[in-house]
Amino acid sequence: MIRLVIILPLVVVAWMLLVKLIRDVKNANIDWTGVTTIIGFIALAFWLRHITGMG
Repeated sequence: MIRLVIILPLVVVAWMLLVKLIRDVKNANIDWTGVTTIIGFIALAFWLRHITGMG
């Protein structure tokens, strides 16, 4: 029961922050091409690290 009392408010706060973040991102003017390029490079770096074992 004590775990429920601790975890439930944390989940509620995390959900509220996620909703606020999504709302702010929708209203912002973001260059999605740049964002996806950065994410792609990061994913490529992790994939190459997994394949080669270097880095």
